[in-house]
Amino acid sequence: MKKGMSNKKKSPSRERYEKENPTVSGRMPREKRDKFYANLEKSGRSVSDALNSLADDLELKVRPIDEAMKASYEEAKNLYMVTFPCAVCGKQIPITSRKAKDAVMRYMVEHGWGHAECHKQRQQL
Repeated sequence: MKKGMSNKKKSPSRERYEKENPTVSGRMPREKRDKFYANLEKSGRSVSDALNSLADDLELKVRPIDEAMKASYEEAKNLYMVTFPCAVCGKQIPITSRKAKDAVMRYMVEHGWGHAECHKQRQQL
């Protein structure tokens, strides 16, 4: 028999409880562990209370970061991604390949594209 194991069969209610409330464990340096338990004692909270609170706090912090990153990505994509409509279906095609970017660059050079300020200065001469 394994160390710490007993022959006693768990009751169905205990098995359900353990299934719904699994054990969480981890290691930390003794100094931090002692500080952790001292703070729990001062606050009158259990390890379980602290871990549940931490899980809630982390969820609140992680979700907005993910949402902010997605929003920033979408904003940057809308601002900087160059697209053109498909000649067949009309859906937008992003310009991502080097070949397509070179073609756009050649078109812009051939047709005299430039900064608005540069064109204004040229007209004033």
